Amino acid sequence: MTWKKILRPRNIVGTTLLLTFVGAAVTEQLRLPPEERTWHGNIAGIPYDFRVPTVERLRATVWNKDNPQLLVPQAFGIGWTFNLYPLLHPKNKTEPVKIGL
Repeated sequence: MTWKKILRPRNIVGTTLLLTFVGAAVTEQLRLPPEERTWHGNIAGIPYDFRVPTVERLRATVWNKDNPQLLVPQAFGIGWTFNLYPLLHPKNKTEPVKIGL
């Protein structure tokens, strides 16, 4: 990757927003007493989870047959990811997949 691509305005803005939200989430957690820190929640409506991911949480995020929503909070990090189960195995073939947030 060249510096010309790295320094594009959209890359700079995207990286700045990402770092701002991550910083705000970490600051929010560090302001709590240690016994109350969960390291997951929402900041400005965007979900975050900074707990060490487990196989069970990863599976429950990207392959959750009990959740009909396609977009779900990430198992680790900030933002959303895809739950592939409802996309590949819709309950009702005539009903569209729920995108939901």
